[in-house]
Amino acid sequence: MSPLLVRDLGKRYGRRWVLSRVAFEVAGGEVYALAGPNGSGKTTVIRLVTGLAFPSQGQVLLLGENVHESGWRARRHLGAVVEAPAAFYPYLTGRENLERLAWMSGLENAAARIREVLARLELLAVADQRTGGYSLGQRQRLGIAAAILADPQVLVLDEPTSGLDPEGIQKVHELLAEEAARGVAVLVSTHHLREISAYASKVGILGGGRLVDEVVLSPERPRYRLIAGDPERAAALLKTVPELREVRLQGQAVLFEGPPERAVFVLAEAHIPVLELTRDYFDLHAYYRERVNRA
Repeated sequence: MSPLLVRDLGKRYGRRWVLSRVAFEVAGGEVYALAGPNGSGKTTVIRLVTGLAFPSQGQVLLLGENVHESGWRARRHLGAVVEAPAAFYPYLTGRENLERLAWMSGLENAAARIREVLARLELLAVADQRTGGYSLGQRQRLGIAAAILADPQVLVLDEPTSGLDPEGIQKVHELLAEEAARGVAVLVSTHHLREISAYASKVGILGGGRLVDEVVLSPERPRYRLIAGDPERAAALLKTVPELREVRLQGQAVLFEGPPERAVFVLAEAHIPVLELTRDYFDLHAYYRERVNRA
């Protein structure tokens, strides 16, 4: 079973359903991005997943435990930042706030771990300053440091790059990719589709409180666009090559997955000239806009 499993999740306020039958799962080592316009239900999903709100229907399972029935037992392996930077004691320093969190979670060797997460979020320079004087971006990064402090197996973040400058945004994206590489299941709501598509495994597109689409991204399986002298004949021929996958004709271009040198060799043997060969990138942003407008 995946570390995070969402089943048939729904939320109703009075007679109005703000979320309906949302279902997805996040495996260890995956980054699952929730995307959608304001009011589409992203924050509601995040609040339900972290146990901050109770569902009107469905379940959320963290490592097999029901979040809304098992309490701390389900959430002990969860790290989260929801809606806004975490509420820290303004009269304590960043380091002291993390020390309190470490003590409450029973974290061993806390001093070394606190220094490590402060360094990863580039907060060592302000670690011994009171958080009441932190900028919005510094509080946001401290909230992420708090979320990863206890080495969670599931990491849930709601718009983690809000209030950050471009360098801070890049740092957070790098951190999320690193956490996934360590085997953590990462769920993140975001508007930064172009940045997150570089390392996310899946993108769930929300619209009107429903999951209208789920896009599976495969960076390990690049796609290529080939322009040939006889595109229809080239596409038909490449479909017979076992090493090539997802071969299809799009306008005058042949799209395919697999070794591009193999495609060129096959066409050369058939005396079909190759005029152009480029890497074809999936435009997640354009696809997202199309699906949201349709929804």
